[in-house]
Amino acid sequence: MTTMLAARARKGSDALHLDKIDIPEPGPQDVLIKVASAGLAPGMMTLLAMGAFKHLPTTLGHEAAGTIAAVGSEVEGIEIGARVRVHPNLNCRACRYCRSNRDMMCAQQAVIGHAGFGDVPMPLYERYHDGGLAEYVRVPHWLVDPLPDSVSFDVGAKVYDIANAVRALKSADLPLGATLVVTAATGTMGTSTIKLARHYGVARLILVGRSAERLEAIRHLAGDVATEVVALETLPENWHSAQGLTRALRALVPQGADAVLDYVPEGPATSQAMASLTTGGTLVHMGANPSPLTLPPIAVMVNCWRFVGTRSCTRTDAQEVLSLLAEKALDVDELITHRYPLTEAKEAVEAMQSRTEPIWMAVVNP
Repeated sequence: MTTMLAARARKGSDALHLDKIDIPEPGPQDVLIKVASAGLAPGMMTLLAMGAFKHLPTTLGHEAAGTIAAVGSEVEGIEIGARVRVHPNLNCRACRYCRSNRDMMCAQQAVIGHAGFGDVPMPLYERYHDGGLAEYVRVPHWLVDPLPDSVSFDVGAKVYDIANAVRALKSADLPLGATLVVTAATGTMGTSTIKLARHYGVARLILVGRSAERLEAIRHLAGDVATEVVALETLPENWHSAQGLTRALRALVPQGADAVLDYVPEGPATSQAMASLTTGGTLVHMGANPSPLTLPPIAVMVNCWRFVGTRSCTRTDAQEVLSLLAEKALDVDELITHRYPLTEAKEAVEAMQSRTEPIWMAVVNP
């Protein structure tokens, strides 16, 4: 077999296309992975429409796990048949950010099967822009992590998203016994954060989402961590302009929450959640919300609040997740609610974008 099926983006089109293309040949420092599972993220279609994909056509999909099918002539220590997951962050590995566990800040940072973020030359992205929504994916050998036998390929494919939640939790600088607000709690990042909360000193969770029914469905993910919910649909109709979310959160935590992990993709919830913080509290934003903050700078100053933006995890974050999974200290199997064959990738993306049914995590199995 010399060709494979791949979910592709094409120049001049905002749609996903299923194409037959050549199986990539590994170079001297590459490995070829037979994909067993690839993660789905609806945001990739938004980025495609925005022009963030700098090399088209390209195979989509930045999350993948599978088995090593071939290795380059200079690759050592990686065996054919080994179970691995791909760490998709492409960066220079030499700048001050890469050398201080802040590799997502590298000027060359891009993501396999996803977007490139800078305006500098990106030689790695140019070579490795094709992603994992395909039967095979080629990556540089240094971007594969061994996948423990006890960890499924589906979970291995979603390690990146779970590690993003780890990065958000670390960025919050939480005190032991923290009260934590999580917005957009019923999505991939929200459910990952709930599962991880107890490992980062959280004693109380307040989950914010649109639907009361969907919030109740995820409450059990917190285990023994005390959990309350705030459904936007139950707030007064004018909550957008009357600080309704802030009022609801302050009613639950009059002294203010220690931190907010904000995954909201649009609207006023980010600003209103920040106004619920305690003195010295932190809001970590990872939702790509384009709406401007409505808080006056004096409020941030007087309350000593911190606003922290972070766009992805580091390799260290991902390896911490793998350790928790290998030690069986973390079980996330139930977070994967939807599985699709590669032939239904277009329908899968449409389902995630429409949000007509609750999807915590979705994967494609080629």
